[in-house]
Amino acid sequence: MDLLWAEVDRLQPLLGCVARLHPLIYRRSRMPWDDTWTEGIEPLSADEIHQFLRHSARIRSLSMPSESTDRLFPLLSIIPPETCVFPRLESLTLFTSTHLGLFLSDTLRHCSIFDVDGKLPQSPTVHDDDLEDLLDEMILDQLSMLSSRIRSCKQLVTLTCPPLDWEAWKHLSNLPTLMEMGIREVRREFGVPLWPLDWHIANLTPFFNLTVLSFTVDSPEYPITILRHSQFPSLKRFWIMVAAPTATEANQLFRALSHYKQTLEQLTVIMSSYNQGSQSKNLTITQFFCFTQLRLLHLDCAESRIYLDNNLLLEAMSAWPHIEFFKIEDSGRNSSVTFRGLFTALSQCPQLESLRLSIDIVNIDIDIHAEPIPNTTLRALDLETSEDPIENAEVLARIIFTWFPCVEQVSKIADTDSEPWDEVNMHLISLRAGTGRIIGGP
Repeated sequence: MDLLWAEVDRLQPLLGCVARLHPLIYRRSRMPWDDTWTEGIEPLSADEIHQFLRHSARIRSLSMPSESTDRLFPLLSIIPPETCVFPRLESLTLFTSTHLGLFLSDTLRHCSIFDVDGKLPQSPTVHDDDLEDLLDEMILDQLSMLSSRIRSCKQLVTLTCPPLDWEAWKHLSNLPTLMEMGIREVRREFGVPLWPLDWHIANLTPFFNLTVLSFTVDSPEYPITILRHSQFPSLKRFWIMVAAPTATEANQLFRALSHYKQTLEQLTVIMSSYNQGSQSKNLTITQFFCFTQLRLLHLDCAESRIYLDNNLLLEAMSAWPHIEFFKIEDSGRNSSVTFRGLFTALSQCPQLESLRLSIDIVNIDIDIHAEPIPNTTLRALDLETSEDPIENAEVLARIIFTWFPCVEQVSKIADTDSEPWDEVNMHLISLRAGTGRIIGGP
């Protein structure tokens, strides 16, 4: 029985153990995620709560990622809000933190909370001008409550949640079990996001065993503060999605991150395009040269340009001798990287398996009849070009076939209706068929 209840998706299976609710939940025509049956249903009685708790004590993993699940909690209103009804819970996924007190157990290891409750109660006496202040106050209260509850968790291994206050960060820095942590900014209808950080703060105890850190934020200010006042001596993977920052903000972020240049192996920077008023149009690849242990670098800056030419590409590949995955997505369509520059740079990174960037396919600066030095490591090659259609598709296919024998096809970067590399890939198929070469074969 314990194994049967070890992993549960949503609260419906537990509530289905209550005889009164079973026919409502498992009606033949009802979809599993449909919670509308709760309308007009009385909360569970004391005896029904006993049935519920008898099974909830067995659950080790619980996932409730849907916002509609909030309709189910009023059925449990007889339970005191700070009572843990899942005493053996080890893994938890919640859409909001509103009812977090019901789930926090001493055994919790993995916790993911998508948001806090950002819904204002409807009131005819509240004017529209006051909505923003009310929402700010409510969100800060929710974030403060979340931080307080997180401080009660003593054995966390992974945590993903909305922004926490400094006391919560201080608590987490003292958890030797914590290995992965992610911050997701709260959703708001008005203005800029709020962060419950005290800017007059002391440095934290080092996060000795934390290896993965990620942020999904509108502004880099919150992660910059964390990076400046914390220590992550074991940090190997850093991931951030941020509205395109100014040049000053970008420099501050990467300068703070550079403290981990000796340990960082995977770095992903995604600059979204919804905050165009503050975006920096040009970024420099040289900001990442100090991360000499990189195995993965992904820069996704759709509304900015990352300037790259043959010399910079060679310097980059020389700086990252262990790189296995290198991906650049930006707004630059006219590339200064040529095939000669690409082949020269790739000689510096013998472990590179996946590459994505823009390239100049008009000015072919290599002798296609010369004896090539094939690169047998590269498996995935994604190239962007401003040429559409590609006029010299057969020549390009022969270059790729000869120099990159393990690349099956070339894929574009830009998400457009046309695929400029289709003809090149058709020629690649013909060349492989003519030689009998099988990608990945002996």
